[in-house]
Amino acid sequence: MAGMTDNLVSLEVTIADGVANVTLLGPGKGNALGPDFWRELPIVFGELDRDDDVRAVVLTGSGANFSYGLDLPAMSGDWAGLLGDRALAKPRTDFLGRLRQLQDAVTSIAACRKPVIAAVSGWCVGGGVDVIAAADIRLASADAKFSVREVKVAIVADLGSLHRLAGIIGEGHLRELAFTGKDIDAAQAEKINLVNDVYPDQDSLLTAAHALAADIAANPPLVVQGVKDVLGHQREHDVAAGLRYVGAWNSAFLPSEDLTEAVTAFVERRSPKFNGK
Repeated sequence: MAGMTDNLVSLEVTIADGVANVTLLGPGKGNALGPDFWRELPIVFGELDRDDDVRAVVLTGSGANFSYGLDLPAMSGDWAGLLGDRALAKPRTDFLGRLRQLQDAVTSIAACRKPVIAAVSGWCVGGGVDVIAAADIRLASADAKFSVREVKVAIVADLGSLHRLAGIIGEGHLRELAFTGKDIDAAQAEKINLVNDVYPDQDSLLTAAHALAADIAANPPLVVQGVKDVLGHQREHDVAAGLRYVGAWNSAFLPSEDLTEAVTAFVERRSPKFNGK
């Protein structure tokens, strides 16, 4: 494990007393999810899964925020071939392959046999919500804000939030968040069961998250792993089918004038104007 963590760029991993702490490192103050993150996430959680010294995981963000979500400028190349008038089979196939890599990266959190506790402070947006939805338990500080933001950038969320959140917050709340792309605060997140508990500040949040992880780590590890496996069996089967479907959907329908406008407006720091084309 030590050799792997020495080479990480986007994540920091420390292990003590059976609990691994995984921290998002950026880039920038919002821990945007760029190429380094998507490459390293499945490596880290694969290693944690195999490490017998790890019995539980706390996943959090560095600085004041969990994550601003997908690093749009850094990741725009993944769908650049779909923009314009000639998005034929090859660029669509390439996009689908890349999308499945990102989906698999998020799924590595759910597939890790060790329970994962997401500790969220500040903003948790878009891809950040996909990441915490794959965790087993979510806790927040009072300043946390959440948004299933993809609709605002003309994208059907395709990394797991649409498939995992229904079982966490219910269909009605999920549809409201996904159709509007609105922000909700920590109190509302607790009310709809997106998070189990809310703590006054980041320090008390992390203390609580590690205390909970320690409680889990004190139990028989193979039994805990068995509980996670049994609880996730049907859900992850359904999620896998849903991810394949949304991958095919976005490979077919993602290209649009609205997507181009969303990316352009983001770069130009202005509000987009969508036309439904």
